[in-house]
Amino acid sequence: MASTTTIRIDRATHEELKRLARERRTTVAEAVARAVRVLRQDQMGDDLSAPLTDDETDWLDAELG
Repeated sequence: MASTTTIRIDRATHEELKRLARERRTTVAEAVARAVRVLRQDQMGDDLSAPLTDDETDWLDAELG
């Protein structure tokens, strides 16, 4: 069994989590894990769409060899 912890959320959020989990035929814990994964992917998308830094541009423009 995985180690667990408790998080505090407001009742409305908890009810929404239960509803989403029920609709997806999963547990609240799995719904939270999925939400965390989606947030992480969203952050990666933001990071990848950010303009390149000068160092990154220099590295990409560097000659090989």
